[in-house]
Amino acid sequence: MKGRSRTSKTYVSNDVLFTPPEIFELLAIEFDLDVCAPTGGLDWIPAKKSIDETEDGLATEWKGKVWMNPPYSNVTPWMDKWLKHKNGFCLVPFSAAKWSVKLWDSEATGVLMDQTTIKFITPDLTRQAIFMPVGLWAIGETNITALKDSGIGKLR
Repeated sequence: MKGRSRTSKTYVSNDVLFTPPEIFELLAIEFDLDVCAPTGGLDWIPAKKSIDETEDGLATEWKGKVWMNPPYSNVTPWMDKWLKHKNGFCLVPFSAAKWSVKLWDSEATGVLMDQTTIKFITPDLTRQAIFMPVGLWAIGETNITALKDSGIGKLR
Protein backbone atom coordinates (compact mmCIF):
# COMPACT_ATOMS: atom_id res chain seq x y z
CA MET A 1 0.00 0.00 0.00
CA LYS A 2 1.27 3.44 -0.74
CA GLY A 3 1.39 5.94 2.08
CA ARG A 4 -1.53 6.89 4.11
CA SER A 5 -0.20 9.00 6.97
CA ARG A 6 -2.78 11.72 6.60
CA THR A 7 -1.38 13.33 9.74
CA SER A 8 1.78 14.08 7.80
CA LYS A 9 2.14 17.69 6.72
CA THR A 10 3.39 16.55 3.32
CA TYR A 11 0.47 14.23 2.54
CA VAL A 12 -0.92 14.67 -0.94
CA SER A 13 -3.99 12.99 -2.40
CA ASN A 14 -2.04 11.14 -5.11
CA ASP A 15 -0.24 9.26 -2.31
CA VAL A 16 -3.32 7.07 -1.91
CA LEU A 17 -2.47 4.04 -3.99
CA PHE A 18 -2.59 0.56 -2.51
CA THR A 19 -0.34 -2.44 -3.08
CA PRO A 20 -2.06 -4.99 -5.33
CA PRO A 21 -3.14 -8.31 -3.79
CA GLU A 22 -0.87 -10.42 -6.00
CA ILE A 23 2.21 -9.11 -4.15
CA PHE A 24 0.91 -10.57 -0.90
CA GLU A 25 -0.17 -13.80 -2.57
CA LEU A 26 3.39 -14.31 -3.86
CA LEU A 27 4.99 -13.45 -0.50
CA ALA A 28 2.67 -15.92 1.28
CA ILE A 29 3.34 -14.53 4.75
CA GLU A 30 1.39 -12.74 7.46
CA PHE A 31 2.42 -9.37 8.85
CA ASP A 32 1.99 -8.24 12.40
CA LEU A 33 1.44 -4.64 11.36
CA ASP A 34 0.54 -2.57 8.29
CA VAL A 35 1.98 0.82 9.23
CA CYS A 36 0.36 2.96 6.47
CA ALA A 37 -3.16 1.56 6.14
CA PRO A 38 -6.36 3.29 5.07
CA THR A 39 -9.18 3.40 7.63
CA GLY A 40 -10.30 -0.16 8.28
CA GLY A 41 -7.29 -1.62 6.49
CA LEU A 42 -7.64 -3.63 3.30
CA ASP A 43 -9.01 -7.17 3.09
CA TRP A 44 -6.15 -8.38 0.90
CA ILE A 45 -3.30 -7.20 3.12
CA PRO A 46 -2.48 -10.06 5.51
CA ALA A 47 -1.76 -7.99 8.61
CA LYS A 48 -2.97 -8.72 12.12
CA LYS A 49 -3.17 -4.99 12.89
CA SER A 50 -3.20 -1.79 10.85
CA ILE A 51 -2.24 1.76 11.68
CA ASP A 52 -4.59 3.93 9.65
CA GLU A 53 -4.78 7.58 8.73
CA THR A 54 -6.45 8.49 12.04
CA GLU A 55 -3.25 7.45 13.80
CA ASP A 56 0.32 8.56 13.20
CA GLY A 57 2.34 5.59 11.97
CA LEU A 58 5.55 7.47 12.59
CA ALA A 59 4.68 8.17 16.24
CA THR A 60 3.24 4.70 16.93
CA GLU A 61 5.52 1.91 18.17
CA TRP A 62 6.04 -0.82 15.59
CA LYS A 63 6.16 -4.44 16.75
CA GLY A 64 6.82 -7.59 14.79
CA LYS A 65 6.92 -8.00 11.03
CA VAL A 66 5.75 -4.82 9.32
CA TRP A 67 4.39 -4.02 5.90
CA MET A 68 5.19 -0.49 4.74
CA ASN A 69 4.14 1.30 1.57
CA PRO A 70 4.74 4.89 2.70
CA PRO A 71 3.67 8.19 1.17
CA TYR A 72 5.97 8.56 -1.83
CA SER A 73 5.85 12.32 -1.31
CA ASN A 74 7.64 11.91 2.05
CA VAL A 75 9.57 8.63 2.22
CA THR A 76 12.51 9.76 4.39
CA PRO A 77 11.03 9.54 7.91
CA TRP A 78 9.27 6.27 7.09
CA MET A 79 12.46 4.72 5.68
CA ASP A 80 14.47 5.82 8.71
CA LYS A 81 11.97 4.14 11.03
CA TRP A 82 11.75 0.99 8.87
CA LEU A 83 15.54 0.58 8.73
CA LYS A 84 15.76 1.05 12.50
CA HIS A 85 12.94 -1.49 13.08
CA LYS A 86 14.77 -4.15 10.97
CA ASN A 87 11.83 -6.50 10.50
CA GLY A 88 9.56 -6.41 7.49
CA PHE A 89 8.94 -5.35 3.93
CA CYS A 90 8.61 -2.03 2.17
CA LEU A 91 7.52 -1.03 -1.30
CA VAL A 92 9.14 2.22 -2.43
CA PRO A 93 10.13 3.95 -5.67
CA PHE A 94 13.67 3.89 -6.95
CA SER A 95 15.16 7.31 -6.43
CA ALA A 96 18.40 9.26 -6.17
CA ALA A 97 17.23 10.67 -2.82
CA LYS A 98 19.37 10.29 0.30
CA TRP A 99 16.89 7.82 1.82
CA SER A 100 17.23 5.59 -1.26
CA VAL A 101 21.03 5.58 -1.04
CA LYS A 102 20.73 4.75 2.67
CA LEU A 103 18.39 1.87 1.82
CA TRP A 104 20.76 0.57 -0.86
CA ASP A 105 23.67 0.64 1.62
CA SER A 106 21.65 -1.12 4.35
CA GLU A 107 21.30 -4.80 5.18
CA ALA A 108 17.97 -4.88 3.36
CA THR A 109 17.63 -6.98 0.23
CA GLY A 110 15.49 -5.71 -2.62
CA VAL A 111 13.90 -6.94 -5.76
CA LEU A 112 13.41 -4.84 -8.86
CA MET A 113 9.89 -4.81 -10.20
CA ASP A 114 9.39 -3.22 -13.59
CA GLN A 115 6.88 -0.40 -13.47
CA THR A 116 4.78 -2.09 -16.15
CA THR A 117 4.30 -5.19 -13.99
CA ILE A 118 2.87 -3.48 -10.92
CA LYS A 119 -0.33 -1.53 -11.05
CA PHE A 120 -1.44 -0.05 -7.78
CA ILE A 121 -5.05 -0.11 -6.60
CA THR A 122 -6.76 3.28 -6.35
CA PRO A 123 -9.35 4.15 -3.67
CA ASP A 124 -12.10 3.45 -6.24
CA LEU A 125 -10.50 -0.02 -6.81
CA THR A 126 -9.22 0.63 -10.33
CA ARG A 127 -5.62 -0.12 -11.36
CA GLN A 128 -3.02 2.57 -11.92
CA ALA A 129 0.65 2.43 -12.84
CA ILE A 130 2.99 5.14 -11.59
CA PHE A 131 5.65 6.96 -13.59
CA MET A 132 8.65 5.43 -11.80
CA PRO A 133 9.83 1.89 -11.09
CA VAL A 134 9.40 0.57 -7.58
CA GLY A 135 11.31 -1.92 -5.49
CA LEU A 136 10.10 -4.38 -2.90
CA TRP A 137 12.57 -4.62 -0.02
CA ALA A 138 12.91 -7.06 2.87
CA ILE A 139 14.89 -6.71 6.06
CA GLY A 140 15.41 -9.49 8.58
CA GLU A 141 16.54 -13.02 7.75
CA THR A 142 13.12 -14.71 7.54
CA ASN A 143 11.75 -11.85 5.45
CA ILE A 144 14.66 -11.98 3.02
CA THR A 145 14.09 -15.74 2.67
CA ALA A 146 10.39 -15.14 1.96
CA LEU A 147 11.32 -12.56 -0.67
CA LYS A 148 13.76 -14.99 -2.33
CA ASP A 149 11.14 -17.75 -2.30
CA SER A 150 8.38 -15.50 -3.73
CA GLY A 151 9.71 -15.44 -7.28
CA ILE A 152 8.49 -11.85 -7.65
CA GLY A 153 11.51 -10.60 -9.54
CA LYS A 154 15.27 -10.37 -9.73
CA LEU A 155 16.83 -10.19 -6.29
CA ARG A 156 19.70 -7.82 -5.60
